Amino acid sequence: MKLTRRTLLATTAAAALAAKSQFASAASPPGDVVGKVTVGYQGWFACAGDGAPINGWWHWSSNWGQPPSPTNTAIVSWPDVRDFTSTYQTAYGNLGNGQAARLFSSYDQQTVNTHFEWMQQNGCDTVALQRFNPTGGEGPTRDAMAVKMRQAAEQYGRKFYIMYDATGWTSMQSEMKADWTSKMSAYTSSPAYARQNGKPVVCIWGFGFDEANKAWPADVCLDVVNWFKGQGCYVIGGVPTHWLPGNEDSRPGYLDVYHAFNMLSPWMVGRISDIAGADHYYNNVNQQDQADCNAHGIDYQPCVIPGDLQSGHRRHGDLMWRQFYNLTRVGVQGLYISMFDEFNEGNQIAKTAETSAWVPNGSGFRALDEDGTACSSDYYLRLTNDGGRMFKGQAPLTSVRPTAPTV
Repeated sequence: MKLTRRTLLATTAAAALAAKSQFASAASPPGDVVGKVTVGYQGWFACAGDGAPINGWWHWSSNWGQPPSPTNTAIVSWPDVRDFTSTYQTAYGNLGNGQAARLFSSYDQQTVNTHFEWMQQNGCDTVALQRFNPTGGEGPTRDAMAVKMRQAAEQYGRKFYIMYDATGWTSMQSEMKADWTSKMSAYTSSPAYARQNGKPVVCIWGFGFDEANKAWPADVCLDVVNWFKGQGCYVIGGVPTHWLPGNEDSRPGYLDVYHAFNMLSPWMVGRISDIAGADHYYNNVNQQDQADCNAHGIDYQPCVIPGDLQSGHRRHGDLMWRQFYNLTRVGVQGLYISMFDEFNEGNQIAKTAETSAWVPNGSGFRALDEDGTACSSDYYLRLTNDGGRMFKGQAPLTSVRPTAPTV
C-alpha cells in the first residue's frame, strides 16, 4: 500500500496516543494530589527572640544556641528576605550591598503567609508539611507550625496535608498512630486539608530506605500503612528511588510495603546533577515505575528537584525543566517539588539571593547567578509555575525551557 502523508500522520498520531495511554491510565481521578503540583514544606526555621518554644536558631545553625555564622551554619543557600516584615540579626558579615545579614523565622505567621502567597502566585497547588518525630523537644514548635500552616492555606486557597518523616523515629509504629489520632487528624476538618478520592491525604516518608536511621522491618512498615488506610486515609509513600527493583538505596523485601500505598513518591535529591542524569532516570526508572504503578492501581508522584545551588547543579533552570518535560511525557499522576524552603541542602525554590550583593560577605554561598546567567530571586517559583502548566496540559509540551531567568 502506498504510504501517503495522511496515512503517515494518522499512523504517527495513533502510535503517539498508544504510547501516552501506556502511562496515562491514572488509578485515581483528579483531586488534591492527582493532577496537581505539590511542594514539600519544611517550615522548620526559628530564630532567637521569635517566641518559638524551641527558643533558638532552629536549622539555621549547627549549634542552635548561637546565631548562625560562617563557622556555625546549617544552610548552604541564602534566602531573599525582602518580603518579610520581621527578620533577625545573624553573626554573618554584612551582605555584599552593605545591608545587615538577617534571616526569617518560620514561626512568624507573616513568614508563612508570604510563602503561601508565593505558592498561590506560582501554581503550587498543594503543600506537604514535614512532620518529624514530635515527641521530643521540637514537638511544641512543630505543633505550632501546623496551626500556622492551616491558617495560611485557608487564607491563600492552597491545600495541605501532613507528611510524616519517620527518619530516626525509633518508636514510630505506635507514636505516629497516636500523634495522628490525638493531634493531626483534627486538621482534616479544615476546608484546605487535601483530599484524594474523597479521603484525607497523609504521606509517610522513609520506609524501605537502606539507611541505619530507617531500619524498621517490612512488617512494621506495612502495619503502619494499613493502619492509616484503615483510618480512611489516602496514603502516599515517600519511598527510595529504586523501590521497584529493591536495590541501591532500597532495602530488599519491601515491595509489598510499597504496593500497599495509594500513591508512590520516590525520592530524587542527590540522585541527579545534570540533564544526562535526568534522561537516564526517564529511560531506566520513571517509565518502569509508572508501568508498575499502573499494573497495581497506584498513583505515581515523582520528585522534581531544582538542583543543589551550592554544587552548581541548576544550570539556570535547565535541569529542573528537563524533569518537568520528561515526567510530563511519562504521564505521571502528580509532581512533588523537593523542596520549597530547603536552604539546608540548596534545593529550595523559595526566593533566594540573586547575586553576591544579597549574600553575606565571606560566607561562600553561591547566588542564583553562580553560573554567569542572571536570575531573579523568584525564578524557580516562576519555573515551577510554567512546569506545572505544561504538566496539566495548559501549555505545550516542550523540551525548551520557556521561562526567562529574569523578568
